[in-house]
Amino acid sequence: MPTALIWFRRDLRLADHPGLLAALDTAGSHGDVLPVFVLDDRLWGPSGLPRRRFLLDCLADLGRQTGGALVLRHGDPARVVPQLAAEVGAAGVHVTADAGPYGRRRDTAVERALGDVPLVRTGSPYAVAPGRVLKRDGSPFHVFSPFARAWRAHGWHAPAPRPDDVRWLTGVRSDDLPAAPGLDGVRLPSAGEEAAHDAWDRFRDERLAGYAEGRNTPGTDGTSRLSAYLKYGCLHPRTLLADLAGDESEAARRFTDELAWRDFYADVLWHRPGSAREYLKPELQAMGYDSGPDVEELVRAWETGRTGFPIVDAGMRQLLGEAYVHNRVRMIVASFLVKDLHQEWTRGARYFMQHLVDGDLASNNHGWQWVAGTGTDASPYYRVFNPVTQGKKFDPDGTYVKRWVPELRDLDARYVHEPWTAPAGVPAGYPDQIVDHAHERQVALDRYNRVR
Repeated sequence: MPTALIWFRRDLRLADHPGLLAALDTAGSHGDVLPVFVLDDRLWGPSGLPRRRFLLDCLADLGRQTGGALVLRHGDPARVVPQLAAEVGAAGVHVTADAGPYGRRRDTAVERALGDVPLVRTGSPYAVAPGRVLKRDGSPFHVFSPFARAWRAHGWHAPAPRPDDVRWLTGVRSDDLPAAPGLDGVRLPSAGEEAAHDAWDRFRDERLAGYAEGRNTPGTDGTSRLSAYLKYGCLHPRTLLADLAGDESEAARRFTDELAWRDFYADVLWHRPGSAREYLKPELQAMGYDSGPDVEELVRAWETGRTGFPIVDAGMRQLLGEAYVHNRVRMIVASFLVKDLHQEWTRGARYFMQHLVDGDLASNNHGWQWVAGTGTDASPYYRVFNPVTQGKKFDPDGTYVKRWVPELRDLDARYVHEPWTAPAGVPAGYPDQIVDHAHERQVALDRYNRVR
């Protein structure tokens, strides 16, 4: 009887999984399906501890869903997958297509090594696969707004049905999962497909109506917190879009825009694979950056949430406490590193990828490029976020700051974003401002103007 191998990667679920359905077609009514995950050092090595822990928990959940049939193998996929296919006599190896630079190279190598056994790519981790949304002349989009309009016009498939019954192949040797890393108190979301659907249901039913406003206020529980589930494919964006079909509210449109941003950045990376680490606007690579022991102390203060700017410190402490940062605050803390401390965007992108549970190469690195002015926006080089005015605007009562910066919890809301103006001065234990924002803003603008 034919055996089909389903190689899970960023699709750790059984519902709405076109690749799994394709594997079932290969196996036929009497064949078996072997689920497998390859622990690849090229991906495992650079992952920070939160992503490692969340991935392991997702794999444990997937193992339970497959009745213990999930096979884990450790090593180079170009060696491991063909060996396993030969071991079980697989008639085909099925995957969800990978759009990332490394994933595309890896899959090409695996395909060659499989020989006569086909590597079948079905579906994508995105609502619309990267490379599908193009201008009328066939060229890719470089700015989000026109991409989003074309993306909506393109549309997306309906969710694929969850198979009622799968004949999982059991008894195949599996490596043990690595030991789960300790996180020293970092709080991660519950892992796995069921947890992802529960999180979506709660957001849709309880908070979506207020999303248009709530998405910008980090002191409220106004966002979906689905990013880690989307990163690992515990939930497909197509499922969310199907639930929102027919909802013409501003909240639904804003939320759909966020899914479009995710697809946009993946599309940019598809067309410009080097943009994960190279400047989309290479002329800005000549801009000077600060270095030296004193600067390293300033960067360390940023990393640990000790800059003296409350909204920045709250964001960086949230990163260390939850492996997550509210999206509005991500922009503020990124701007501070690049334009107040004059550090290259790549440094911040690497730090985030080490600490974020939802660290996604396309979204993270292109988000940093957007803030730095080196990326996909039309003219953002002059956009320098003022951490005080941003805090006052988006956390007016100081709820977010007081949650993450306990030194400021007793301050009146009037002073929480400018503790140096409080009648009694800066509370004990909280640092003074490490830089003069007005001065550093002008330094950043002068440097941008010189290289432009």
